[in-house]
Amino acid sequence: MPFSTALDEALEAWAYTRSGVISEIKNLPDVSLTFRPTASSRTPAEIAVHIVESGLMMAGELSRPDGNFRRKSFPQFMKEYARGVKQTTNKKQLVQLLTKTQADGAQKIAKAGELHMLQLITRFDGEQGTRLAWMNHGVSHEEYHRGQLALYARLVGRVPALTQLIYGKKSSS
Repeated sequence: MPFSTALDEALEAWAYTRSGVISEIKNLPDVSLTFRPTASSRTPAEIAVHIVESGLMMAGELSRPDGNFRRKSFPQFMKEYARGVKQTTNKKQLVQLLTKTQADGAQKIAKAGELHMLQLITRFDGEQGTRLAWMNHGVSHEEYHRGQLALYARLVGRVPALTQLIYGKKSSS
C-alpha cells in the first residue's frame, strides 16, 4: 500500500504493531493471561493494560500543541491520560481496550497532522526530537512488549501468533 506521507506510514506501523499485540493476547489461553514467570514480572494482562496506558499517553502528548514528556512524572501522565483504564484479565475486554485506544490515538495524531508531528518535543531523557521520531519510539515500545508476550506463549507451551502467521502453524494447545 503506497503511503502519501511519513505520518501515514507511521500510523500504519502502529496499527500493524498493535494488531500483533492483539494477536498474541488472543493466542494465549485465558488461564495464561495471569501467568507470571517471576514474582516481579508483569502478567500478559498487565502488559496489555500497560500498552494501552502508554499508547494513550503517547497519542495525547504527541498531539498536544505544548507536548513535553518531561512536563509531568510518569504516574502523573497516567492519571491524565489513562484515567478510567482498569486492570482486567478478561481477554475480550483486553482486546477491546487495545483496539479502541489505538484507533482513538491514531485519529488524534492524524488530526494533529504531519506538520505538527515534524515539530520538536522534549523526550523523557530531556533531549529534543521530532514527534514523529518519538511516535516511532512508542511503536518500538509496543513491539518490545509484543516480544514478551511471544515469549510467554512459549513458556506456557504455545506457538507465538507471529510464528504461526509466518509458518502457518497452529498453536499446540
